[in-house]
Order: sequence, then C-alpha cells, then structure tokens
Amino acid sequence: QVQLVESGGGLVQAGGSLRLSCAASGSIFSTNAMGWYRQAPGKQRELVATITSGGSTNYADSVKGRFTISRDNAKNTVYLQMNSLRPEDTAVYYCNARLGALGAVVRGYWGQGTQVTVSS
Repeated sequence: QVQLVESGGGLVQAGGSLRLSCAASGSIFSTNAMGWYRQAPGKQRELVATITSGGSTNYADSVKGRFTISRDNAKNTVYLQMNSLRPEDTAVYYCNARLGALGAVVRGYWGQGTQVTVSS
C-alpha cells in the first residue's frame, strides 16, 4: 500500500521560511511527476508547484521567485522550500505524486495535508 507522508508545516511570521517534505513509501516501482497543492478555507484546492522525474518544474504565478520545489528520486521524496511567506500563503498543503506500485495501475496519490499558517 502506498503512503505519502508530509511534514514541515507550522506557524511562521510573514517574511519567514518553511520547508515541507513529502515521502512516498510502499511497493513503488516508478515515480513520475510530484507536486504540491494547497487549499485555503473556503477556497478550492490549487496547484502550487510540480516537478517531473527529470527535474522540470512549474510554479503558480503567486509563488514564483519565493518557493522552490525539488525532489530526491532515490528517496521518493519531494520538497517545497517556501521563503518570503505571506499571510495569503496560509493553507493546508497537500503532496501529490503519480506513482506505479505493485498490484496497482499508475495513478496519482495524495498526502494527508500539512497546515501552514503565516501571521502578519
């Protein structure tokens, strides 16, 4: 069974930094695109950043220049370095990964979410 476990959320003042991590575990034989999404109260879940297995990245306009996504393929782990945080970055952040696992078709998996709160 595949699991995505996120860590690194918390409370930070505006202008501060946080680093999120998401580790995939289970009988994984292939890891394709990985990414981060977020959902603020009363809003739809939105894309923050994605990264392909080859390292190509894509960012939401609202986080360009402030957030950096990276991955460690050997560890099936994706990271999100968040700098210059703003109150509007407050949300639950979800990890997503498209994985191939034994006994299952290649599909996307979601983590449980980690809360990021930025105070003004």
